[in-house]
Amino acid sequence: MAVQAADPLPGSGAYSASRADTPVGGRWGQLILGVLCMSMIANLQYGWTLFVNPINDKFQWGKPAIQVAFTIFVLTETWLVPIEGWFVDRYGPKVVTLFGGALCAIGWAMNSVADSLWFLYLAAAISGIGAGAVYGTCVGNALKWFPDRRGLAAGLTAAGFGAGSALTVIPIAAMIRDSGYQQTFLVFGLGQGIVVMIAALLLSAPSAAYKDRMLAGRVTPNATSRRQYSSAEMVRTPIFWLMYAMFVMMAAGGLMATASLAPIAKDFHVDTIPVSLLGLTLPALTFALTIDRVLNGVTRPVFGWISDRIGRENTMFMAFMIEGAGILALGMFAHSPMAFVLLTGLVFFAWGEIYSLFPSTCADTYGDKNATANAGLLYTAKGTASLMLPAFLAIQTATGSWQNVFYLASGMAFVAGFLALFVLKPMRARFVARNQ
Repeated sequence: MAVQAADPLPGSGAYSASRADTPVGGRWGQLILGVLCMSMIANLQYGWTLFVNPINDKFQWGKPAIQVAFTIFVLTETWLVPIEGWFVDRYGPKVVTLFGGALCAIGWAMNSVADSLWFLYLAAAISGIGAGAVYGTCVGNALKWFPDRRGLAAGLTAAGFGAGSALTVIPIAAMIRDSGYQQTFLVFGLGQGIVVMIAALLLSAPSAAYKDRMLAGRVTPNATSRRQYSSAEMVRTPIFWLMYAMFVMMAAGGLMATASLAPIAKDFHVDTIPVSLLGLTLPALTFALTIDRVLNGVTRPVFGWISDRIGRENTMFMAFMIEGAGILALGMFAHSPMAFVLLTGLVFFAWGEIYSLFPSTCADTYGDKNATANAGLLYTAKGTASLMLPAFLAIQTATGSWQNVFYLASGMAFVAGFLALFVLKPMRARFVARNQ
């Protein structure tokens, strides 16, 4: 594929069009770099639950107060992505990812010395900004390099974030046990941040003409708009807000499980009970965390690949129904260590695909030119969903049980599934037809 002629330099507003379409390693090399970066920031979210109890044991701040840091992290990770995406769409992915990797390292280094809640919250905000910069850049770049396989590419990239912590769950838990949680924050924070910064140096974006060449003569069940919508134009369409509401419904339950899996296991008295599965024997919580991370990563390319073939909304309906059923079953059988491990795996498997399906659907609907900023704006729904975490914890505290929390989360998943098939699908078909 021919390299495009040079366009204006960075800062001219047309930087994305000047990038060569033949980077080192090709577009799959760019995808691999994105997956690597995502795996390095995964522990900022998915490893957090391992630190909650040790922090509380040391300072006795109370788990609800400590979990505010998780909410702050998710808010800053998500709500600033549209701004970071705007920079990516205009100046390329390299500088934004470098910036994000540095902040991720700084944030966890601050966690290692935090001796007050306000300092813990500040560290969460800094690491959240960094994680959002990396996340939004890598997903947006995947959408641009793979207009013909958006679901798969976004899924593989998001899989790095979902499964990236799987290999480090056991080492982190072991280091917390042997060296303390503060040393663990420092070592893993600096190591992960440095890897992201090195990988960032090799990232690039395709030219503006790249999409048309890649899609020439191809047939896909996911019709795409030819009109290129800005974020300001996108938010004036009802479809965006429907997708936003569905994203919030689905993200809320998964974030609850992510932040509270260790406390849930402890409350059901299964956290330390050994479970033997797949030839391994581990405490139920450790086993669940490991399997959950793997399945939460695997689901993203799997359902993304399926959506490339049967359509985004059909895939959403299938996955969201499984999620609702899985959460209900978890509430019923979590007292069994084996059931706890298997059902949390199912919950995370049916939840993680939202991070491939929604960005892909957004790019299909609103175009490639501003895909990073637009997908980033939709991604803020995850931050909005995080605001429900204190409500979930308040319900659990008031009732002394997780049952009502599980009922609420599963109900939202079921509603989102029906909206996908019976409302979003026909609305989006009409919208795309008008923009061909």
